[in-house]
Amino acid sequence: MTDASATQAKMQDPSRSARLAEFWYYFSENRGAVIGLVFFILLVILALAAPLIAPHAANAQYRDAILVPPYWQEGGRAAYLLGTDAVGRDMLSRLLFGARYSLFIGVVVTLLALTSGILIGTVAGYFRGWADTAITRVMDIILAFPSLLLALVLVAVLGPGLTNAMIAIALVQQPHYVRLTRAAVMAEKNRDYVTAARVAGAGNLRLMFRTILPNCTAPLIVQAALSFSTAILDAAALGFLGMGAQPPTPEWGTMLAEAREFILRAWWVVTFPGLAILITVLAINLMGDGLRDALDPKLKRS
Repeated sequence: MTDASATQAKMQDPSRSARLAEFWYYFSENRGAVIGLVFFILLVILALAAPLIAPHAANAQYRDAILVPPYWQEGGRAAYLLGTDAVGRDMLSRLLFGARYSLFIGVVVTLLALTSGILIGTVAGYFRGWADTAITRVMDIILAFPSLLLALVLVAVLGPGLTNAMIAIALVQQPHYVRLTRAAVMAEKNRDYVTAARVAGAGNLRLMFRTILPNCTAPLIVQAALSFSTAILDAAALGFLGMGAQPPTPEWGTMLAEAREFILRAWWVVTFPGLAILITVLAINLMGDGLRDALDPKLKRS
C-alpha cells in the first residue's frame, strides 16, 4: 500500500504542477494583475511588520508637532516623514497600522460572505423547489438596495463599530456568492460524474460538498478577490461617515473623517489615507482581473 500511494502521488504531482504552471501563464499575461499582486504582497509585508518598521506608535501624540507638513515640504521634520495630524500623531505610522485593519476587514468580510453564501447557494441550487424560490427572492430584495446604503442602515441598527460594520458589509455582499454558487451547482448537478456518484450511493451532503462544490470554485475565487477590495472600500466609507471604526483607531476611512476640517490647511492629512485606499483597491481589482483571466476557460480559449 505504501508503494502504491507513493506511485500515485508521483503521478499526481506532474498534473498538479502543470495546472499551476498553466494558471501562472495566463495570470502573468495580464501585466496589471502582476503589478497588483506585487503591491498586495508588499502591503501584506508592511502590515505584518508595522510594529517593527513604524517610527512611532499609532496613537502617540506629540503636542509640539501638530499639523507638521511632510519632510520634503517647508517646515517638515525628519522624524515625521509624511507629517502629522491635528493632534500630533505621525501619519506614516498610522498608515502602516491602518493597513493591518484594512487587510483584517477584507479577510473577515470575505470569509463571512463566502462561507454563508456558499452554504445557502449550494442548498438553493441542489434542492431547487420552494427553498430555491424563497432564497432567490430574499437575495433579489437585498440586491435591490444600494449596497453602501443598506450597510449603513444595518450598522445604524446594530450600532457603530468595526465589528458591526464588518457584519453589515458581509451581509450585503452575501447575495453575490449565493447567486454564483446556485448557478454553478445547477450547471453541475446533472453531469455524468454526479449521476455516477449518486448511483454509487453518495448522500446529498456528499454530493453537494464533496462532488459538486469543488468544481464550482473558479468563479467564487474571482468574486472573493473582487469582494475583498469592495469590503475595504465600504469599511472606509462607513468609517468616514462615523459608523465604522471609531477614533482613535488608525483605520483609513476614520483617518479621512478626522481630517475633513483640515483639508485646506493641511493637504497631507487627507491625501495620504485617500491614496492608500485608492492604490490598495486598484491593486486588488487588477489582481482579481488576472484571476478571472486565469480561471475562466472561455477567456483561455480566446
